[in-house]
Amino acid sequence: MKKLKNIPKFKSESEEREFWLKNESSEFIDWQKAKPITFPNLKPSTKTISLRLPESMLDDLKSLANKRDVPYQSFIKVILKERIDREISLNS
Repeated sequence: MKKLKNIPKFKSESEEREFWLKNESSEFIDWQKAKPITFPNLKPSTKTISLRLPESMLDDLKSLANKRDVPYQSFIKVILKERIDREISLNS
């Protein structure tokens, strides 16, 4: 069994990031013993964008969202996600 090196203590996240960029993790971690983990409460980060839409399209989106009793911006995200998933599956 290979002796693993000790992971140093880091003063900051950037110092740790730099360390892992320059070092092979298998020298410090036994990946054979690793177990999958989930983070159910982790929320994805979001980024605000500006999107110009024809007024008629925006009116249609708002009307459809209103029929489903959801905010129109959330409805737009659902539509985009569904379409992205479909495109990915078609191109896989």
